[in-house]
Amino acid sequence: QNNLHIQFLFFSESGVPFDDKDNSGSKYKDEDCAEENSLGNDSSKSDSESSSESDSDTSEADAEEPNEEPENKESQHGCVESVVNIQQHCEHCKIQQGQQEQVTPRRLSRGQLWLKLDGEGVYQCTITGLIFEVAKGAIIEYSLLSWTKYAAYIKEPWIIVGPIFDVKCTTPSALTSIQFPHTLCLNEHLSDVTFNVFHFKNNGPEFECSVDHSTTHIKWKVSSLSPVGPVIERYDPVYYHGVVILYKVVSNLPSLEFRVYMASNNSSVIKDVSKSVKRSPNTLIKIEKPPCHKLLQGGKKYRLISDPEADITPEEIEFGDHSSLAEKPFFEVYLEQPVELTLSLVDLESEETVWKAKLRESDWTVPSQNDNKPKRITNGIRRRKSSNSLSGDEHYSKRLKGNDISDGIRTTTVLTDQQLMILAKKMGKDWKVLGIQCLKMSVEDIEQIEAKDEDINIYKCMMLRKWRDSEQNNGTAQSLYDCIKDDASYEVLQILKRRTSRNDD
Repeated sequence: QNNLHIQFLFFSESGVPFDDKDNSGSKYKDEDCAEENSLGNDSSKSDSESSSESDSDTSEADAEEPNEEPENKESQHGCVESVVNIQQHCEHCKIQQGQQEQVTPRRLSRGQLWLKLDGEGVYQCTITGLIFEVAKGAIIEYSLLSWTKYAAYIKEPWIIVGPIFDVKCTTPSALTSIQFPHTLCLNEHLSDVTFNVFHFKNNGPEFECSVDHSTTHIKWKVSSLSPVGPVIERYDPVYYHGVVILYKVVSNLPSLEFRVYMASNNSSVIKDVSKSVKRSPNTLIKIEKPPCHKLLQGGKKYRLISDPEADITPEEIEFGDHSSLAEKPFFEVYLEQPVELTLSLVDLESEETVWKAKLRESDWTVPSQNDNKPKRITNGIRRRKSSNSLSGDEHYSKRLKGNDISDGIRTTTVLTDQQLMILAKKMGKDWKVLGIQCLKMSVEDIEQIEAKDEDINIYKCMMLRKWRDSEQNNGTAQSLYDCIKDDASYEVLQILKRRTSRNDD
């Protein structure tokens, strides 16, 4: 598949650590300097609660560097996307300059992130935006959770204003504070808002006061470690940095159908949307469009408008932080014929357009490998052959020469860079999994490839090239097919089959 992916994000840049206004009680014994062999937690009950979630159900990691595991395909599809927030400047928010060190954690299985901090300091995670303040070296393991599990505890006057995380640390006393990213645009109300932290421990919630807050983060002095996330007491008006996520429903029909989600820029919410899409009986792909920079106001109603006119259900949605809802509201857009259209998200009261996107035919088609004409997406899954049809190996070994394309790739010919790029463009988001699982790449190999500032297709091509060079004279289409035939997409395998069959014949 050649799926298109986007999240329309508009929000402020990452915040900075606050001045240490409260260091009372921050004395540490010498024996605490020795790191424990496994991750500790001050609340064993809350550990068991959070670990029951599918995306954080992992055993405690050793203090030594763990063996990295490739994330499963489900995580590759969307879960990690929801964590990563490439933040942009908000014209209403004054961005403070920080001194925190940027650190990138290791990815473990099931969405777990693992971070080793060498000494005292303030560190910001480049993936989640979390900022950790430690008094000495420590190992922190953390994961993004869903608020839906705690929905029963979030009642008036509390409002969820950011993602919830499960955090663990080898030496809990070393972790003095955590700063959580929030989704609000405070504008001129920076000093008027009082933030709290929802802290789930001992099988129940506690709402603890924050130490301080900025335009982007809420600082919390660590009391114990368990699921934690930012909340506030309701006030009006509440303005959010928002996110619009657009999906195309894939079908064999000539009609067009889209889903349009709008929500606060809350990683937990975005992750829930991704999970909801995966549970759908339909196949959906994301469509990439430019971002919008208008704020969304809690309690206001928004309408989605289409030009030309389409069937849109519902007509309007009242915006709010739907973190605690298992299924997030969305607009369904339907057109009987596939025509180019413009979608606009409009504030119903002021009639102001807060988001606008032009959808072209290229957004729901993919180029055909055989010619320059686009081919409409009709299926999002690997095709299955009927029981009386030839197996894949039998089929491509018996193909007639006239049915193949003459692009010069032979079984005995080593693949060229140009041919590898053709394959790279057809590979999906699971290319890292293919590299590690099928092509025997190491995690370090993938990290070295991604260290360069290149297009994603260049990364894929570099991975294939590294495999080809390691195989030397055996870096052929047939050899690559044999390596990835059990895990690669139908389209990639068909390209390799066409190229190997010509030489066989």
